[in-house]
Amino acid sequence: MHCILGLVNSSSTISTLCYHIMTTLSQTKEIFRRADAVCFDVDSTVIREEGIDELAKFCGVGDAVTEMTRNAMGGSVTFQKALMDRLSIIRCSREQVNKLITDHPPQLTTGIKELVDNLHQRNVNVFLISGGFRCIVEHVASQLSIPLHHVYANRLKFYFNGEYAGFDESQPTAESGGKGRVINMLKEQYGFKDVVMIGDGATDLEACPPASAFIGFGGNVVRPQVKERCSWYVSSFGELLKELEKI
Repeated sequence: MHCILGLVNSSSTISTLCYHIMTTLSQTKEIFRRADAVCFDVDSTVIREEGIDELAKFCGVGDAVTEMTRNAMGGSVTFQKALMDRLSIIRCSREQVNKLITDHPPQLTTGIKELVDNLHQRNVNVFLISGGFRCIVEHVASQLSIPLHHVYANRLKFYFNGEYAGFDESQPTAESGGKGRVINMLKEQYGFKDVVMIGDGATDLEACPPASAFIGFGGNVVRPQVKERCSWYVSSFGELLKELEKI
């Protein structure tokens, strides 16, 4: 099953066509069972928290940043603007980022390690595609035995003295639609036929197409805009493990 695209410019409209017209629940499950690659969002999906919110709290500006994150994940503002605005408030140093990872390491969502292990045993490629920060996502990848070259995330920039210097705006994950561009690149590079995207937010939903299917995840936070627009919405990774057991 493939999404059929017409002359549509909006990525959100394309995603709506993909799910409301083409992909049923049973079709999505079938694609998941035969997938060549599974791509996971990280914040509030693979891990329980939003990394940028945790960093903001650690730097003493948590309240000002949380609402911006909620708007970004709901799709009401462009991701790049939300990222830029939040980082301009946080202005974290390299030392603060390192201390956050040491003192408050990201907490894996229940069942994700078992699911990733199962996918690896089936020779399914697993990728992490995140709008969060690579320094944090790499820590998560190491816990899940995901190779670092399977990690796509944003890069913070620092001056020589360790002070915040911005972020790498050239990374595809730094802007809306970036996750879809990463999936396109993966399909071209590896020749994947069926790629599944799993995540909690609007930027994850918008990655289909080019993803063959999208699975909404609500185990940590439920975003109504996402839940209403996807054909398969799960609240635990155990539901995905059960589906794999049918193979």
